[in-house]
Amino acid sequence: MNTNDDAQTASAAPELTTPAQWLGYLREYSEVFLRTANEYQLAAITADQEDTGWMGREPATEEAVRAAEQRLGVRLPPSYRAFLLASDGFDGLGGWVDAASGCADVAWLRDTDTGASLVDLYADTDYAELFGRALAVAEGEDLWLLDPEGAGPDEEWTAHLFAPKYGELEDCADFADLFRESRELMEELG
Repeated sequence: MNTNDDAQTASAAPELTTPAQWLGYLREYSEVFLRTANEYQLAAITADQEDTGWMGREPATEEAVRAAEQRLGVRLPPSYRAFLLASDGFDGLGGWVDAASGCADVAWLRDTDTGASLVDLYADTDYAELFGRALAVAEGEDLWLLDPEGAGPDEEWTAHLFAPKYGELEDCADFADLFRESRELMEELG
């Protein structure tokens, strides 16, 4: 890939570090989803979501975010925290991911039914360690994972899109990057 194209894409990517930035981005994302969704995706949304054009949920409170962090035993990365404070979960993600998890649903992958199966299935592979420590932040046919071991100086965690059907793992810079890539895929396919 052309590094100039990468630099232009990165500079054009919206900053998603505050709840207000996330809210604006998620409103645009909702519009793109509704414009590009297939029949299967549209069948999974509510009439209210279709009428309002909003695929998000009510914002989480700071107390709810802290309770999730206490339950998980970690401080969540800044981009995911800001997302939760804008929308405590999000339906209608593009591609093969159904919904981003809110405070009550976010869990260590190993503690989910899907994750326990993946940990067993990939026990003798390079993925085993990641699956044992990753936080599952969105599920569907594919999964969005955050890796606390990949935390950078900005406290963001490396993010991953995992496609179990193909056994493929795609690395992303952080949680916000997962959303950006999902939106790009929706726009390409739509």
